[in-house]
Amino acid sequence: MDGRIAELLALGAATVHEASGGGGALPHELRPVHPLALAGRALPVRCPPGDNLALHEALDVAAPGEVIVATCGDAVDHGYWGEVMAVAALARGLAGLVIEGCVRDSAALAALGFPVYARGLCVRGTGKDAAASRSVGDPVQFGDVTVRRGDAVIGDGDGVVVVAAADVDAVRGAARRRAEREQEQFAQLRAGATTMDLLGLRPDGGT
Repeated sequence: MDGRIAELLALGAATVHEASGGGGALPHELRPVHPLALAGRALPVRCPPGDNLALHEALDVAAPGEVIVATCGDAVDHGYWGEVMAVAALARGLAGLVIEGCVRDSAALAALGFPVYARGLCVRGTGKDAAASRSVGDPVQFGDVTVRRGDAVIGDGDGVVVVAAADVDAVRGAARRRAEREQEQFAQLRAGATTMDLLGLRPDGGT
């Protein structure tokens, strides 16, 4: 893993989000299927509703350390990913999956230790229509967040955040400073300060 991305993961998704100016957060519905953190470079995938052929194609071209970040339209009620695909992903050195749909084979995913962030679980299968419109490697949209290949993807128990590749160094520095500032605040709070004072929340600015 890129050391810069590893540092972002250590700092935490929430801190990275705040250090990004409050941007990059993917929808809150995307939750870890099992409590496994995730960090890597994005490989965006756009699946047709109810079809996972694009995910198989992504497995064919993905580079080690990449995270597949997949959209699937409104058809979230399908198991787009399961044990076979996770085994293939691990064999290629992928760092995880983020998908706006559901997955299945959850026990196997946990046993394999492959990080997956999804909307939920669903046993319903998918199609593989070669004529359907899809993409691998092109930008995808999650709400107001555009995900491009090479962007940093960080996921933990708080959610998933994406940092544009060009912004990684700046966000890393800002996140580090934020974490250091919070450590100072913890010491002040333990010494008797209040959050109202530390954060300047009193209307008159006084104590």
